[in-house]
Amino acid sequence: MPQRLRASPGKETVENFLPSHLIERLAQIGEADIVVGIPSYNNARTIGHVVRACSAGLAKYFPHRRSVLINSDGGSKDGTPEVVLRTELEAESLLLVAPQRLHPIQRISTAYHGVPGKGSAFRTIFAVARQLNAKACIVVDADLRSIAPHWMDLLASPILDREFDFIAPYYLRHKYDGTITNGIIYPMTRALFGKRVRQPIGGDFGFSGRLAARYLEKNVWETDVARFGIDIWMTLTAIAEGFRIGQSYLGAKLHDAKDPGADLTSMFRQVVGSMFGLLETYEEIWKNVHSSEPVPMFGLPFDVGVEPIHVNVERMIKAYCQGVRDLQEIYAQVLEQETREGLLACSRLSPTEFRMPDELWVHVVYEFAAAYHRRKLDRQHLMESLVPLYLGRTASFVLEVQEADAAQVEERIEQLCAVFEAEKPYLRKHWGVEAGKESSHANPA
Repeated sequence: MPQRLRASPGKETVENFLPSHLIERLAQIGEADIVVGIPSYNNARTIGHVVRACSAGLAKYFPHRRSVLINSDGGSKDGTPEVVLRTELEAESLLLVAPQRLHPIQRISTAYHGVPGKGSAFRTIFAVARQLNAKACIVVDADLRSIAPHWMDLLASPILDREFDFIAPYYLRHKYDGTITNGIIYPMTRALFGKRVRQPIGGDFGFSGRLAARYLEKNVWETDVARFGIDIWMTLTAIAEGFRIGQSYLGAKLHDAKDPGADLTSMFRQVVGSMFGLLETYEEIWKNVHSSEPVPMFGLPFDVGVEPIHVNVERMIKAYCQGVRDLQEIYAQVLEQETREGLLACSRLSPTEFRMPDELWVHVVYEFAAAYHRRKLDRQHLMESLVPLYLGRTASFVLEVQEADAAQVEERIEQLCAVFEAEKPYLRKHWGVEAGKESSHANPA
């Protein structure tokens, strides 16, 4: 039966940070082939659909596998855990599943411990997977409206049947959605670590039990990784440490998207800051990567409709211009004079003509990464001072692609990636490392 587990103060085992009630429940279950984790915080409106889709997918595609669905909740006040436990498959969903199932899908909801954030929720899911000796683990966002049962197959089967360790999602998204991914995270992932993982912070992943155990060994759970940096940390750790990487086409990602011009300072700081921190962790890997390569794709790409996103370009340009004007003292410590002059020139353009050249943006990102490494300023202040420049770059991208179709937008992003790759010596120069022996891509296994 589904069971909600609450942590009891002072009742954690010495060996494990999980609450004793949860450990007891896992001991009753014994082992599992697949663990599906859903981190949540006040997601009662959407999580029921996510639970139904996951349960239907597990029943249909893995009828002979032992499966556990674990909701790792951050103290929701809207009844999210109760929704998880009372949600049942509807009649139409039952028609999708295999008639014979050897093992019932176990369902648990538990509060996680630690720094509030998605990463702490994931830590609990990793620990559950290790405790159950799971072969494959899947994590999905609680606010998804486009999740379908076949996602379970696409995220778990490459791990169970093909011995992959990490499966990233590949979505079709609105051209104004995912601007942190498109403008910084994806280009840096492929340029620095040599793998073209299109959605490194997609939120929905599959990974092997051995990789989950590796994640638990890391000492990052009191850092920004435990807040919003977990996705990029998972992806780059898997790549840099030589685990076998793939991606699966999941179609559209419809969720509670946000205007990139809205206040995303905390998320931006933590995601990009985690990226910059990982450059320090894996410096010996990325400094010797000199090109990128595709990663295997599972699933058949197909066109899907995506929801429109309203973007306030005028507000983003205004924030950019104010930042360039007010933060000159900070930028003088971080950026080269030529870079600062380029940013000032952009701020003098009219709103309709506003553009930020690719090379200028790449130099900004690489110079900030090097400043982060050298601790030229307080890192939180440093990352906050990058936000106005990111908003300017995003406004430039929106204006440039406002008449473009999806294929043209993707080609435009690939052009930016090519500049990130071509300018990588610029990062090495500012970082202060020497390129080692050349290699085509990271393969440290």
